[in-house]
Amino acid sequence: MLLQAQAYLNFLINKIMARKVQEINAGSMADIAFLLLIFFLVTTTMDVDSGIMRVLPPPVQDDDPIIDVKERNVFTVLINSSDQLFVNGKPGNLKDLRRDAKDFLTPRPQMADNNNYAQVKEAVEYEHLGTFRSSKGVISMQNDRGTSYQMYVSVQNELAAAVRELRDEICKQKFNMTFEELLETNEDIAKDIQDAIPVAISEAEPVNFGEE
Repeated sequence: MLLQAQAYLNFLINKIMARKVQEINAGSMADIAFLLLIFFLVTTTMDVDSGIMRVLPPPVQDDDPIIDVKERNVFTVLINSSDQLFVNGKPGNLKDLRRDAKDFLTPRPQMADNNNYAQVKEAVEYEHLGTFRSSKGVISMQNDRGTSYQMYVSVQNELAAAVRELRDEICKQKFNMTFEELLETNEDIAKDIQDAIPVAISEAEPVNFGEE
């Protein structure tokens, strides 16, 4: 009896060992991997570096004249390596920068003899804007080589916002719309606004303020 059971057990083992192991069908694995890749690309959020939309001026030619700007017409903005802000040589605050820059760039013909304000240019007759006297004010910005990119962008944004608010004010006063709305509806009028209130921001090459 024991021999019969042993023989039957060997028979079962041999039968199992002789059976071919079924192969896994991997034909659709590539399709599944491709679908997973698309899923992650669509659902994953990517970190995008903040930046500044600014049209760079044309290259300076050797024969271009050097423009002499009076000190009263310059609004200096410095950022040191510790991200500290200095406006006209005094400690400044980022939250007040837009207001101060806007105040400096506002044309004030009635204050022509006041050295606390920037001078104004000769009156120009614009086709759509009428007679306008632009400010001679220029914002001079310079940062340290150790200034953080976040602080650099924040200062640039505030200065650009000061110009944008000045343009918005004159657009709402003359045409009852913002400058962006005017830019989309009438480029000729927007061009007059851009000429009357330019982006007068000059950026110097970064330096190390702590070095001689």
